[in-house]
Amino acid sequence: MRKKDRTDHKGIAQLRRLIDALDEQILTLLNKRAKIVMQIGQLKKVNLSDLHAPAREMEIYERLSRLNKGPFPKEALRAVYREIISASLSLEGPLKVAYLGPKATFTHLASQRQFGFSASYVPVNSIKDVFSEVERGRADYGVVPIENSTEGVVNHTLDMFVDSPLKIVGEVMQEVSLHLMNKSGQMEDVKHIYSHPQPFAQCRVWLENHLPHIPTTEVYSTARAAELCNENASAAAIASELAAQLYGLQIIQRRIEDNINNFTRFLVVSSKGLGRTGRDKTSIMFTIRDRVGALHDMLQPFSQHGINLTKIESRPSRKKAWEYIFFVDLEGHQDDERVRRALEQLNEQCLFLKVLGSYPAAKEKGNE
Repeated sequence: MRKKDRTDHKGIAQLRRLIDALDEQILTLLNKRAKIVMQIGQLKKVNLSDLHAPAREMEIYERLSRLNKGPFPKEALRAVYREIISASLSLEGPLKVAYLGPKATFTHLASQRQFGFSASYVPVNSIKDVFSEVERGRADYGVVPIENSTEGVVNHTLDMFVDSPLKIVGEVMQEVSLHLMNKSGQMEDVKHIYSHPQPFAQCRVWLENHLPHIPTTEVYSTARAAELCNENASAAAIASELAAQLYGLQIIQRRIEDNINNFTRFLVVSSKGLGRTGRDKTSIMFTIRDRVGALHDMLQPFSQHGINLTKIESRPSRKKAWEYIFFVDLEGHQDDERVRRALEQLNEQCLFLKVLGSYPAAKEKGNE
């Protein structure tokens, strides 16, 4: 071994010892932090306060992001602290989160993105069941899909808010990366493809160009598609990387979605609303009288008070022919003065108004 090589190895060994020493300090500090969190938890129990404080979490993320001078990436900083907070909360008993299952779906991934790996996840069979679990107190939070950047809004989720007392307390922007997978990892073994209807729609062009003669079958989830492949060597699935790992499959081709900017927005629902965080969004729903210019008049209060509307959707009310319910997302918290005034003006003109919740706004391409 040359002298330079020996010097390099010695230098690396010294740096690794420094890393080991720093890791020991981090571990000590993590445990000190956990003990303080437990003390806060005990005080909250005495005061009958909620153990989980999403607004406080957002404050921690934002503060540390501002303080971070690098080179540690800001995107990774939030992921690290999400797990620290999740693990600390689990010391008081894990949060229970209901989501549209089964495991390894994109709703599962979005739930983990929001609450970390230390939460207790409860997969259920339908969006209605997610709402029911939270309404009945069997889960602290629920996570449901609301819209996809390619395929549009999830109408069933919108419909659930008409009668549900639950509040929206968060949103998650989850990137949807779709992969073709099977047991062998070989394209020539693919004789049939399974997936959920939305992934098929999102990968239509790729499938037509690469596997135009292979039959496809729609199933109720991407995870179920992966499970079927695990049972059948001639089957392939379009699903997430987590599904491949969970069911022991090999990825044949990565990222086969036609639109590389493919995101699904998920909503977090709870029985209790949130206070202001300083970077909030509010969702509302309302119905109007059927007359010329009615919708224009409904939107005027927001324009007058300088409030930006980020989304408008409409759904039949199912109570009266040609009567529609409008769903609107706007920037700001319902307790903000200008938002409060706009909502008061709107309420004077519409037949029905319901504030679905105010919550921290996710960034356009994820929560980081």
